[in-house]
Amino acid sequence: MDSQSERELQILEYLERNPDTTQADLATRLGVAVGSVNWYLKRLINRGYVKVRQMQRRRRRNLVTPQGLAEKARLTQAYMQTSLRLYRDTRAQARSLLTQVLESGYDAVRVKGDGDLADICRLTCLEQKVRVAEDEDACHVPTLVVEEMQLFLHWPQNSDAVQSDER
Repeated sequence: MDSQSERELQILEYLERNPDTTQADLATRLGVAVGSVNWYLKRLINRGYVKVRQMQRRRRRNLVTPQGLAEKARLTQAYMQTSLRLYRDTRAQARSLLTQVLESGYDAVRVKGDGDLADICRLTCLEQKVRVAEDEDACHVPTLVVEEMQLFLHWPQNSDAVQSDER
């Protein structure tokens, strides 16, 4: 799912719950500029997903139309499919790397990285019965590195194993 579709989904979800919100509030909630919110809103209005009603002099109500609800459902489904694919791919990649670790005689790894992918790797370690080592063990065990959307293995200095598999 591209970032534009993801942003449209966020806006439709927020407007459905808060039709009286201002563009400034919406921008703050989404962490983007007001001009970006304005652009997205115009786009959603032109496509028939949002209808604007003038409430008072400077107040507007942004109502998500039935077409907008259908688009929100479609975007939600696409987001879920992308998320599940990423989850499955990450688990498969982590299992493959952990198999290499076990075959090389190690029973532990250090997981380096933050975020959801690193959490998936930690859960996969539990599933594969590979201990997640603490920082003080780092020089003695391989490190499963999570950088952006990639997984790597870094082997200890004294190991003859080769660095492996980038995704």
